[in-house]
Amino acid sequence: MHAPSLAAGRPGDRGVAIWLLACCALVFAMVMIGGITRLTHSGLSIVEWQPIIGTVPPLDDSSWQDAFRKYQQTPEFLQINPGMELAGFKRIFWWEYVHRLLGRLIGAAFLLPLLWFAIRGRIGRTLTWKLAAIFALGALQGAMGWAMVQSGLVDNPRVSQYRLAAHLGMALLIYATMLLIALDLIFPRKEGAPAGPRRMAFALAALVFAQALSGALVAGIHAGFAYNTFPLMGGHVVPPGMFVLEPWYLNFFANVATVQFDHRLIAWLLALLVPWFWVRVRRARASPRARLAADLLLAALVLQIALGISTLLLTVPVPLAAAHQAGALLVFTAALFAAHTLRRPGA
Repeated sequence: MHAPSLAAGRPGDRGVAIWLLACCALVFAMVMIGGITRLTHSGLSIVEWQPIIGTVPPLDDSSWQDAFRKYQQTPEFLQINPGMELAGFKRIFWWEYVHRLLGRLIGAAFLLPLLWFAIRGRIGRTLTWKLAAIFALGALQGAMGWAMVQSGLVDNPRVSQYRLAAHLGMALLIYATMLLIALDLIFPRKEGAPAGPRRMAFALAALVFAQALSGALVAGIHAGFAYNTFPLMGGHVVPPGMFVLEPWYLNFFANVATVQFDHRLIAWLLALLVPWFWVRVRRARASPRARLAADLLLAALVLQIALGISTLLLTVPVPLAAAHQAGALLVFTAALFAAHTLRRPGA
């Protein structure tokens, strides 16, 4: 049996699906650039949130000096970059500017076609409301991004790891929703799938999501710069000092040893469960598309683990760390695709 083509759904579905997949690609790029912005310590360079006026960058020396003066009043400049000159400020400014500009572009690329499709009657009322909810989440995501930046402009020149995780989690939620809707349009739900692999596929997608949030906590407290050995952490399977903070539950969010241990633990779980899932899909005689999805998930995980270990051992070089963040989204995409291929018919 051959996998259905883009034309497998209703005649009008093809354009809507392609549009949503293009929006997914933009969100993918947004996550990557957001990771680079964080890794280059550029995220606190723009100290104001101006959704409309902020679309235009500084265009002359006076405007650049004004933006730089505002940055010079921030804790990051005073505590970390007191010797920075205008040229250095421009380098970090552009990463944050491109990140924000891409966010505005995604909003326009989603809203304008949505209005066109709705006015032309290309999408039903139920789907229109779903897509409108996604746009609302996108607007909330912009506000969450600014709240995250604000957390690093007060006393401590570091954004809150909680807000960073929430910001990434919302981006993944928007991405997942658009991807699943696009897949529904491309591959109408006609055939059933084995129940065991189906339940496992959804569990794996949820575990990959949790792992991505765990990675955000690692990034937020710079835990990747500690315990740069593998497979042991500083010579220990379980590093000492994992529960030194009070109350005890703070260790899971703010203790470098605990946060990195948890991130590694989930990676080990995925390293065991994904091959098991691959075997179950093969034994269950699932559809060719389901087998392809399992193959892609296994390959993406192998690549991601290799990137993660390399990033750790080399103490978080920017190119590798950015590739590792992109790899997380690839694994998440493959997990969602696998879950979608194994869903119930007509669910």
